[in-house]
Amino acid sequence: MKRKIYDQLVLWKEKRKGKSAMMIEGARRVGKSYIVKEFAQKEYKSYILIDFFKVGDDIKDLFKNYKDNLDMLFTYLSTYFSTKLYPRESIIVFDEIEFCPAARAAIKYLIEDGRYDYLETGSLLGMKMSTKKKRKKDEKKEDYLVPSEEESIVMHPMDFEEFLWAMGEESLMDFIRMKFAAKEPVGQSMHRKIMDYFRLYMIIGGMPQAILEYLDSKSFGDVDRVKRQILNLYNNCIDQYAGVHTPKVRAIYEAIPGQLQLHEHKFHLADLNKDARFRDYDSSFYWLRDAKMVNLAFNTTEPSIGLGLKQKDNALKCYMNDTGLMISHAFDERGIVSEQLYQKILKDKLEVNAGMLMENIVAQMLVANGCKLFFYSNPSRENKEDRMEIDFLIAKSKITSRHNISPIEVKSSTGFTTVSLEKCIKKYATHLAQSYIVHTGDVEQDGAYLYIPLYMVPCL
Repeated sequence: MKRKIYDQLVLWKEKRKGKSAMMIEGARRVGKSYIVKEFAQKEYKSYILIDFFKVGDDIKDLFKNYKDNLDMLFTYLSTYFSTKLYPRESIIVFDEIEFCPAARAAIKYLIEDGRYDYLETGSLLGMKMSTKKKRKKDEKKEDYLVPSEEESIVMHPMDFEEFLWAMGEESLMDFIRMKFAAKEPVGQSMHRKIMDYFRLYMIIGGMPQAILEYLDSKSFGDVDRVKRQILNLYNNCIDQYAGVHTPKVRAIYEAIPGQLQLHEHKFHLADLNKDARFRDYDSSFYWLRDAKMVNLAFNTTEPSIGLGLKQKDNALKCYMNDTGLMISHAFDERGIVSEQLYQKILKDKLEVNAGMLMENIVAQMLVANGCKLFFYSNPSRENKEDRMEIDFLIAKSKITSRHNISPIEVKSSTGFTTVSLEKCIKKYATHLAQSYIVHTGDVEQDGAYLYIPLYMVPCL
């Protein structure tokens, strides 16, 4: 399936010309191994792909024993994988590199040598494990630094445009962008068509395996089994890699759907433990974030330039990295989500939890678009004009004067108010760019607000 990250890898190859290695980070099962193999096959005369999860210690030890004798290293690799290497025309791929820290440390010498290109994939889960694993008493402890010759890029679940490509809709997102730029409605029939695709995307999610299963079987039940396998993998990762944080990490992960059903969607630690304090759980939240299993949004004390400088770490929202996974996680009926439930979501007939799903997928799309997540919550009891809740704040890349912050409200129903948004615009007008209300309807300009459909969030 077509992925945007492919073009970024091509650009890296053309611009860097072997002067850096590229590390692709991402959650398990987002398609890292698939894309690096496809890239290596199409863009190079030959390639060697070393899956460090599968190869034995004999291959891993090569990077310890021959880092000062690269001719011998390349001879061993070429012979073992029965592949001829061509200077400046071949690439060596280190897949699951977290299982061989010595190979990552060798990047410095490999780049200095300059004969080949190097691509890595990895998960921070395994990297932390590899630096903390127990060693035999007679084994010399080795510390490996992240090489300065390494660039990195994050791979997310497939975004809505990539999903549309998989569905055979190559140009639909271009049409959506055009209408967004013009602030024009797409029209009733086209809006209905795109929303049908969007609800399908929300149900299936962005995990390539789940999308491929749907294309093959058209069965939501079969898709759900694939997603449940991924969730089981994530749970196993928590057990294997979270260490002393495992109970708290698991408690947070299990609680995400319930927390997003709360009115303000903020994570209430008291629901986990009445005596809980953020300082006791912060490492567990950050572990999940670094593993790319969740997206965190932090409260900021003021919606103005430098949102991160005003962030309150002890007030956050926690979203799952993929809304399709969250549906399987949240609606767990005897281990499988029923076809009836999927049909209700697809036809917009779900009686409850619609807001939970919509806010999660908006967060997912914003992160895929490169946005850092912030929200604004002021529960002031002294001044009702200061009391407000804004779902998301994003910093626009183009700053005009000081107007570069866009507040975003997500509305899952037709009966809603804009009181908080009105207060925000009134108080912080000098900092704000366009304000958006994300809803299930078409584009509509209403005074200071621009109403946009869910599928236009990637345009922000």
